[in-house]
Amino acid sequence: MSSSAEQPPPGGPRAGFAPRLDQDEVDLDQPITPAGQHPPVQDWDTDFDHTVTEYAQNAPEVWRHYRESCPVAHTERFGGAWFPARHSDVEAIAHDTDHFSSRGVIVNDLGFRGQAPVGFAPPITSDPPFHQIARKLLLGPFSPKAVAALEPAARETCRSLLRDTIAAAEGSGGIVDAAQSYSQHIPVRVIARMLGLPESDGEVFRKFIHRILEKPGQVAVAPDDTMAAYLETAILERIAEPRDDLISYLAHADVDGVPLTPDHVFGSIALLLIAGIDTTWSAIGSSLWHLAQNPEHHERLRNDPEVWPFAIEEFLRYYAPVTMARVVEEPVTVNGAEMDPGDWVLLPFPSANRDSEAFDDAEEFVIDRKRNRHAAFGLGIHRCAGSNLARMELRVALKEWVDAVESFELASDDPDAVRWATGQVRGPRELPVRILAATAPEPT
Repeated sequence: MSSSAEQPPPGGPRAGFAPRLDQDEVDLDQPITPAGQHPPVQDWDTDFDHTVTEYAQNAPEVWRHYRESCPVAHTERFGGAWFPARHSDVEAIAHDTDHFSSRGVIVNDLGFRGQAPVGFAPPITSDPPFHQIARKLLLGPFSPKAVAALEPAARETCRSLLRDTIAAAEGSGGIVDAAQSYSQHIPVRVIARMLGLPESDGEVFRKFIHRILEKPGQVAVAPDDTMAAYLETAILERIAEPRDDLISYLAHADVDGVPLTPDHVFGSIALLLIAGIDTTWSAIGSSLWHLAQNPEHHERLRNDPEVWPFAIEEFLRYYAPVTMARVVEEPVTVNGAEMDPGDWVLLPFPSANRDSEAFDDAEEFVIDRKRNRHAAFGLGIHRCAGSNLARMELRVALKEWVDAVESFELASDDPDAVRWATGQVRGPRELPVRILAATAPEPT
């Protein structure tokens, strides 16, 4: 073990769990920027704010503008942050672990909480050489074989949700919220099952996600209401009585015979809960939003099974939900932008995926695109360890919807009727659709 951060805490290898605050939840007594009180952006050429509604609703247009006229945008908000919009710059930064640290991955008003090389939520917040140690611990639970074993339950989850959604549509003139009744529940139940947490706590998980990813540093939270309090209870239970779940696996894992520290266990589980839910439900919801407006693609999926592998990758490319962040460690210049230590740098993988320098017809959705080395799961050493699970959930969720829902459309012509999440994970939070024809699936 090379990192002193991984030594057992005082009091024994599993001691040391104490009440603490989440990375981007804040104490009631700590000064914060209240939600909704960021000043409006006056000029996107000299300023940006990815946490405001204007950005969320119009992000593709913002990305295009920056790629074409301002490839590396800057803002004084958040203590200073950069937004490189082109694929080449995003890729270069993602691979450069000398000048950029992953210890801060969510840009917020409070600054950086984690310390290199472990960070707050390993492995996503870890730097080399510790990153490889932390990542290796998760490869087994997210291997293709492990994910395949989860597929039957995921499929039945989708079918159960569809039965309820279609029944609700029959009583509401065909109108349902496809995000809130379908896409947002699927990864919640899959991840909860993996972690051994109650699927009925889905609303609690959504609350954590909203505070940490959509309003980082902007919501005051009582200590007993934090994700930390929730997860530490579950971890302590698994330490005392291990179960067949992912929390027990991490709570009793070791590296070269040295047990993981409580912070490592907590951070990794928090990462799986947050990153494993919001990212996937956003990808599913965005894909349904696309199909509601492109019936020819809906029909292609219903009638051409060979197009599915290409379509899934194109949904991931075109509607990549995740923007990561890095912290500048050493002075560096990127495409003319002089970055200083301590600056935030956003890595907008969705913008990189729509760069014409990297993809033919980049701004077009090509359902059977053959060459598609997209960055939806990131670039460099931090490429998503859960990509097998995300692909499975997206494929199963869309396949079950397409099979059951023969025809549907957006419920309104008003683009603001679809509400997109603010922050660094973009997907529809509200997606009202009108189901025109559907047949509820039978239980498996």
